[in-house]
Amino acid sequence: MVDIAFGPEPGKRPDPSAPGHAVMQAIRRRRLYGGLLLVIFVAVMASGFQVAQDRNAGDFIEGLSRLDDFPREVLSEAWANRANLPGLMWDHLPSLIETINIAAVSTLFGALTAALLALFLTRGLAPFPRLIGLLRRITDALRAVPEIVIALVLIFIFGSGPIPAVIAITIHTIGVLGKLFSEVAENADLKPVDGLASVGATWGKRMWFGILPQVAPNWFSYALLRFEINVRASAILGFVGSGGIGYDLKIAMQWGAGKYDQVIAIFLILFLTIALIDRLSDRVRQTLTHGAAR
Repeated sequence: MVDIAFGPEPGKRPDPSAPGHAVMQAIRRRRLYGGLLLVIFVAVMASGFQVAQDRNAGDFIEGLSRLDDFPREVLSEAWANRANLPGLMWDHLPSLIETINIAAVSTLFGALTAALLALFLTRGLAPFPRLIGLLRRITDALRAVPEIVIALVLIFIFGSGPIPAVIAITIHTIGVLGKLFSEVAENADLKPVDGLASVGATWGKRMWFGILPQVAPNWFSYALLRFEINVRASAILGFVGSGGIGYDLKIAMQWGAGKYDQVIAIFLILFLTIALIDRLSDRVRQTLTHGAAR
């Protein structure tokens, strides 16, 4: 009787029970799927590039030779006026402070609201479980709309200024931090909550004494990370008239040649500020998370 499990040819058959055989089959399958996905990805990218090229006002390939024209013009003018950069950075310091204030207020209001919202949409903690689905969809909607879109609508209603930027960033922050805070709360140990419930503690006391001590380090870490993002977001919103350092950058770039030293000064002060905030918040986050791990 011929063993045709691996073909009718005579000879030694591979042992399907051997662990190495199963591993090799899995590796071959993975390589095959990876190769197919790579081919599909390259084909989609090539077709997408051609569509973008057809719709573009200019030719992408020909434009590559002029890619450094504008940066070279800006840097050459700034280098020629490099002695003015410290004074220009100092002149734009009030606008930078306004940008940081927008980010700080937005992060504070957004984090506080997200913290309360997270407890209402976390399974096992929510006082009204039937509202969890609705609240999750609300947070999805809040973070789905970009800050700049919200800011443009609010500028049309309230006029230009920092208020539309604060509201826009706060709304987006609530959506993002609400989801992150809820995921942290879902991993909290419920034994303290059950113990407090057994002695008749209210829902607020169960959350305050049973959940918040566990999640506070991670929540604070996420809030600091969001503060870094909000500083950049508030600077970007300045381009649409929301005030701050972004508005100064927009005006300087609109003036064009003759104001490029201001552009570089604004970029430098913004870069140094974001780098400093990143270093400080990273150190605080590491202290909080490592302290919580101990």
